[in-house]
Amino acid sequence: MNARPTDSQTATHDRVYRALRSRIMHGEMAPGQALTLRGIGKEFGVSMTPAREAVRRLAAEGALFLSSSGRVSTPELTNDRIEELAALRALLEVELASRALPRAHMALIDRLQTINMTVAEMVTKRDAVGYIRSNLDFHRTLYLRAQAPAMLAIAETVWLQLGPTMRALYGRLRRTEPPHYHKLIIAALKAGDEPGLRLAVRSDVTQGLRLLVA
Repeated sequence: MNARPTDSQTATHDRVYRALRSRIMHGEMAPGQALTLRGIGKEFGVSMTPAREAVRRLAAEGALFLSSSGRVSTPELTNDRIEELAALRALLEVELASRALPRAHMALIDRLQTINMTVAEMVTKRDAVGYIRSNLDFHRTLYLRAQAPAMLAIAETVWLQLGPTMRALYGRLRRTEPPHYHKLIIAALKAGDEPGLRLAVRSDVTQGLRLLVA
């Protein structure tokens, strides 16, 4: 019989998992980047067991690829896979935005405008990781108002799988200004324009990814 993990072991594994998850989601790792359990353990000052559990958990979410030989890496997404995840973003995030619209008070709109200023600042600095982080913060802040936690959790899993690819995309875009569609999203929220909001969100979450499969 396997011993159940202690609270301390669970907390250690969770700390490693959350740190790696954040790095992957925000594009701090390149597509196909290799990791080792020994390297993870050394970096976080933990034994192989919590490192292995964190990797298994991330592999189950599609954030890491675990080969039959035990090699661990971030996924290199095929064109078909990118198109599938882009379609999922369009379905999930359009619905989340639509559900958030009735609860989009001015404080939320002000918050989104502030975040968008941070997005613009990251573009000016050419900070790819800061850009991805603030861009996802913009979307998450809006979608939290949908009060649909299961749907948001699935959307975040899609972001996680796309993280390294989004970093590659940022390099291709050579972006010099914040996303045009963010302004359209904010304008639609102010006007209570659901069709406009749905179109702006769908365009925002799919436009860039299409460049990767062109």
